[in-house]
Amino acid sequence: MTAAGQADDDDAPLAGVRVLDLSRLLPGPYACWHLRRLGAEVLKIEDPGPGDPARVLMQTEDERLAGQPSLFFRRLNEGKRLQRIDLADAAGREALLGLVRDADVLVEGFRPGVMDRLGLGWTALRAANPRLVMCSISGWGRQGPWAGCAGHDINYLAQAGVLQQIATREGRPVLPNFQIADLFGGTQAAVAGILAGLLGVQRHGRGRHVDISMAHVVHAHHLLPRLQVERSGHAPPPGADLLTGGAPCYNLYRTQDARWMAVGALELKFWRRVCEVLGRPEWGERHWSLGQAVGGEDARALQTDVAALFARETQAHWTARFEPADCCVSPVLSMEEAMRHPLFADAPA
Repeated sequence: MTAAGQADDDDAPLAGVRVLDLSRLLPGPYACWHLRRLGAEVLKIEDPGPGDPARVLMQTEDERLAGQPSLFFRRLNEGKRLQRIDLADAAGREALLGLVRDADVLVEGFRPGVMDRLGLGWTALRAANPRLVMCSISGWGRQGPWAGCAGHDINYLAQAGVLQQIATREGRPVLPNFQIADLFGGTQAAVAGILAGLLGVQRHGRGRHVDISMAHVVHAHHLLPRLQVERSGHAPPPGADLLTGGAPCYNLYRTQDARWMAVGALELKFWRRVCEVLGRPEWGERHWSLGQAVGGEDARALQTDVAALFARETQAHWTARFEPADCCVSPVLSMEEAMRHPLFADAPA
């Protein structure tokens, strides 16, 4: 296996596994993309009309004029075989059941109840293939009053208590350009569930229905604020907890050229080294592990002093100073810079 998870041709852990991808947009198709990279054969099934809405999502004018689907669609479905089947038609449903009989995995992302109404729910699929692993990805889960509600990444993060914690000190939520609920709550949770289901088939001979609720996954994994609520009854205020800006040793600092440095010196030994590089070794004794109150007066005062020092030099200056120090300090790179960085430049896309 490579660092990015691409299986070598002669060492593919899912070689021979057949996946039917009925999903659309991002979470399901990307989960099946990961399965393909692990060696699975993936057949993407679309309706005979417009197909997956990802075909036109972020499509450029040049792509449209060339009759080409968007790069978004092409990347998510790279290496998959494509087939059109009308699931609203009896012949189409029978065709799908025929494929299910020879498949190992089926992934779908319709609203809860749609597959059942089509006669293609878990009961029908299991009857056609008792060893099948079916994975259903939904926003709110298959049970409860929210099951049929519409939603997108921003809604799941908001409802799960995540956006309230990704906020400025004034409490203004920040919309991340990383689809946490879609990619973690949906894609990665689905991959984990499918792999566990395949292992169960191997050990016990019985298929599984893997039910993924993106909102529930991100809510359950937003661990530190949940622990704080359990301990004190209240979530930490935005920007004032140990990992959200309440400690000088774990923070973001603006540089002279309006760039940023990320300081993650959570451990005392790293913080002391940071202070040595900054030329202020005495600051190394002001740390949360030595009794400094997180978000307290001394922490805020020290953060102001550290910020003033970082603001005297450029990001390039501080990057050069900190790279050999090995103390958890990194430049905040743009995506263009990250893609050119030696760490990622030669990694598989």
